[in-house]
Formats: sequence, C-alpha cells, structure tokens
Amino acid sequence: MGFKLDSVSLKKQDKAILKDINLDIPIGSVFVLIGPSGSGKSSLLRLLNRLDEPTAGRILYKDQPIEFYPVQELRKEVGMLFQNPVMVGGTVKDNIALGLKLQKKDLSYEKVVGLLKRVGLEKEIIDKDASVLSGGQKQRVALARVLANDPKVLLLDEPTSALDPGAVLQVKETLIEQAKNGLTLIWVTHDMDIASEVATNGALLVSGKVVVSGNQEELFHGNNQIAQTFFKGELKESE
Repeated sequence: MGFKLDSVSLKKQDKAILKDINLDIPIGSVFVLIGPSGSGKSSLLRLLNRLDEPTAGRILYKDQPIEFYPVQELRKEVGMLFQNPVMVGGTVKDNIALGLKLQKKDLSYEKVVGLLKRVGLEKEIIDKDASVLSGGQKQRVALARVLANDPKVLLLDEPTSALDPGAVLQVKETLIEQAKNGLTLIWVTHDMDIASEVATNGALLVSGKVVVSGNQEELFHGNNQIAQTFFKGELKESE
C-alpha cells in the first residue's frame, strides 16, 4: 500500500476543510483527486508530504505513520509539482540541480542531460537562462528537479492548468511516461478529460468529504447521484 488515510480531518481557523477522509492510494497507481473548487483537493495533497498536518485521524505511508519519516526524507521520496513552476535565477542546469545542492550534493552534467531527456527536453537548453523558457518547458524543468531526488511518489497540484493547450499535451504525456516507469502519481485536476484519461484510481471530493472513490470505472461511471451531477457540470462550488 502507498498511502492510507484513516478518518483524516483538517481544520483551519475553525473552518472544516477536510472531514473524516478514508482513502487507500495504491503504489503504482495514477490516483486523481477531482471535485469542485474549494472541495479540499489541494489541501488533501499537502497533507501527504507534510506541508500541513491533519487535525484528526492518521495517515500511513508504506504501512508506517507518516510522522515516522523525517520531513526532509519524506519529501525526497514524495515529490511535489505545483501549478506555477518557480525558476530560480540561473541556468536550466542550476534549476535541476537545486534540490540536491541544498543537500550538499552534486548533480553531474551527464545526469542533468539524462533528466532532461526523461522529461522530453533537448540537452541543448542545459545552459539556457531558465527565466526565458516557455511555460511548458518550465514545468518540465520543475519535474526534472523533482525527479533528481529519485522519488517514489509524485504529488501533482494542477500541473497543467496554467499552460497553453500544446504545453498541456507535452506535460501530460511526460507525466504519464513517469507512471509507466513505476512512479505513483497523485494528481489534482479540474480537467475531466485529463482525469478520465490518466486515472487508474481516484476520488471525488465535495465540501471536504469523499463522495465516491475507487477504480476508473467506479469513479467515472458509477451510479452515485452527486458524482453524476458533478460530471454534468451542475454541481456548484463547495461552500
């Protein structure tokens, strides 16, 4: 088992963000988190590498309580890709090597080239100023930076929502390729076309609660009335 959430709740400033969440996220899955804006998807994702802590319940990772793992060690194994990739000043190589540099480790030229190839970028950009890259290139450089830590899980918080359609396709295909290489992907998205295409498993959240969870068929083609309302576009944003 990858992650197991057991009666997990989250409150912020006395507001209930997540309510009694029970989920199993298998190793090797592409697990999508879908739901209206404000339903708690990104908040749930942040719990999985301890950017936030639950106020009730427990989270297990590989059958151990998540707090068993030192935070920095956990984040090497459970990487995260955000909606808007941040490039630091410097070259593409500087950006890809950043995480390891902070750990006082070096990343060789050859390894950077290998990571660029892995995310579908040409090695010719290695010495290019990262600030002048396109949105799709920046997102793939950010992915290469995460992959430099050799993670087992990737947390994806709307990784394509800020991109133009061509870049969406490139980044989506790059991420699917990582899943084929054995990475577990936990993917928050509002794009139902992407969600239904990539998911092996997933959950629909509404107002901080899991409405339905299961495999691709159960999630997208089950008989849950709230889910059907959501897929028709008739479910309002969560309060």
